[in-house]
Amino acid sequence: MVVPRNFVSRKTSFNAAAPGSILVAAKSSDGEEQRMRMHADEVDISADLVRRLVADQFPLLNDHPVTEFESTGTVNAIYRLGNELYVRLPRVERRWARGLQKELKWLPVLAPGFTLQVPEPVGVGRPTAEYPFTWAIFRWIEGQTYEPGRVDDERQMAADLAGFIAELRNKELPAIDDETPYGGRPPLAEQDEATRDWIAQAGDLIDGPAVIAVWEDALNGPAWDGTYSWIHSDLAPPNLLVREGRLRAVLDFGATGLGDPATDLNPAWSIFSEDSRHVFRDLVGADDDTWRRSRGIAISQAVGLVPYYAVTNPALSALGKRMLREILTDARRNG
Repeated sequence: MVVPRNFVSRKTSFNAAAPGSILVAAKSSDGEEQRMRMHADEVDISADLVRRLVADQFPLLNDHPVTEFESTGTVNAIYRLGNELYVRLPRVERRWARGLQKELKWLPVLAPGFTLQVPEPVGVGRPTAEYPFTWAIFRWIEGQTYEPGRVDDERQMAADLAGFIAELRNKELPAIDDETPYGGRPPLAEQDEATRDWIAQAGDLIDGPAVIAVWEDALNGPAWDGTYSWIHSDLAPPNLLVREGRLRAVLDFGATGLGDPATDLNPAWSIFSEDSRHVFRDLVGADDDTWRRSRGIAISQAVGLVPYYAVTNPALSALGKRMLREILTDARRNG
């Protein structure tokens, strides 16, 4: 969730190195209609393109049907590949294409020991003249992305998600060098100008003065002390998978890295209501300074979602509004 700035055996891994805001719908070069683009610099991606990529680089999977999977995700296009697999393709270059490469490197390191399911890559595709980025094939995880009403007990979901965050924070930190993965957003002070610009662009869609007041409260609070932990960085509803009334999987580790742990408190604003928010906060162990900072981090993201995706992805725009409402409610009631 970002704003710009035949069946494969579980033991089988493929490597492709061996043969094996635009407001109108676009068409790919082969004439297949594309859905509305969310980003002006988004590359053309279609089911036919995915078929060609798979046929060229993974011929053993050439008989698997390819179908587009509709999602509110903004970073990657998703296509089912048969019943057991799916393909993820970055939509734009920016840092998002590099995010998939980072995920492919670090997810196998982090995956062992999680209680919830996480993505399992089984093949890495190379760029071509038709498609310029690294892409990947993952094993399909059954479920539905989180929406209100899909979980039986929101307090239980708060506990399950807090447990995932604790497990991630407890992973061994890598050495700090040129290869270190970093996650999260810049410090609040560095986002001040951009955040105020987004608030102005959102106009009457949000309560600008109230948002600015909470933003300034976060800005004036103690800054993060720089102590790193592993953070997912994008625990948004499209990346949380629900099955049988309970959270079962966390998706998309492309923004995962070392960063400010307040970043992963985003679900307090994007998912939970007041009661379950208290459960979540208690279980993640967020002190007042971290909680205050998490409001600011969430504001810096939400105020961009509202105007940027108003036409191209209304569900994400609505999510931004929801986050702001919950932040303002929490600030009024709890200071």
